[in-house]
Amino acid sequence: MNDLNMQDFLHDLSKTLESRLPQNGGDEQTSYVAKLFSKGPDGFLKKIGEEATELVMACKDEQKQRIVAETADLWFHSMVALTYYGLTPEDVIQELKRREGVSGLEEKASRRS
Repeated sequence: MNDLNMQDFLHDLSKTLESRLPQNGGDEQTSYVAKLFSKGPDGFLKKIGEEATELVMACKDEQKQRIVAETADLWFHSMVALTYYGLTPEDVIQELKRREGVSGLEEKASRRS
């Protein structure tokens, strides 16, 4: 998948997630995401924590397919959080672009001030 296709995919997924918000008619009886949204941040934040832990364990076990699957779960639930807070994958991409070419050590130090 090239960059444009990946951006298109993330954009389309973001739009689908937006359609599951309660104010957009998301039905928690038929949609997993709408059900997460109905629980408020505690619902999807718990899932992010679970998925992050499962990713760590998959990495420690060096199970490549499981690493991919758990990363997908973590990214998905992170996108649910972005959507809930009115943010998009494009916001994250812009932040990553801003950091491009900047030492990770310098970037981290700049956040402390």
